[in-house]
Amino acid sequence: MIWERPPLVDFGFPSDRLLKLSEPKKCQAAYLQQRPRQSPEWPVSPAALSYKASPRILELARPKVLHPEFLMDREVPTQVTTVAVLARASSRLQCLAEPRVRKVTCCYERGFPESVIRPVSKFAQEAIASPRTLELARAKRLHPDYVPLRDAEWPVTKAAKHAVATPRLVELAQPCKRPPMGSVQFNPDAFTVKEAAKKATCSARIQELARPIKH
Repeated sequence: MIWERPPLVDFGFPSDRLLKLSEPKKCQAAYLQQRPRQSPEWPVSPAALSYKASPRILELARPKVLHPEFLMDREVPTQVTTVAVLARASSRLQCLAEPRVRKVTCCYERGFPESVIRPVSKFAQEAIASPRTLELARAKRLHPDYVPLRDAEWPVTKAAKHAVATPRLVELAQPCKRPPMGSVQFNPDAFTVKEAAKKATCSARIQELARPIKH
């Protein structure tokens, strides 16, 4: 919808606040004194005006040429005549132009809650299953040696409740005691070398392994 233009009488003059906000932003005096140019136009030096471009620059300045095998857009091969544009389709053409309505077979109409989802024929309802069909309809039986899963909660026997641990079990049940990291880090004897290690003599094999690898 296009609105009608209101008359000029309905327009009012802008307020002083709007006039103040519509003023362009003024540049600061410090910027006007320090700006490099007084005009937005850049001055061109005489050397640049009389400069002659090199062959390389002339080559780079050439526009890109189209590919030799480039083909322009083809014209529309079929021109629609004015008679065809203004023609009106007959009732038969409109009938043929309608989309084909396909019956939806994956869904069924909603009925009563006690009714079946799929329609079952009367013969299927009165059919009698054969011995082979009854045999195939039986559920698969479990293996004779099948043992069901244990319960998550195991019952504790009365003897286990009144059992007394031996001293060896009490000893093994004690947690491993380790010195705290604070005392290990500040241990003054952490890097003390034993007297036996000072008098030890390296074997020939150890001296051979201690040599650096030569590249």
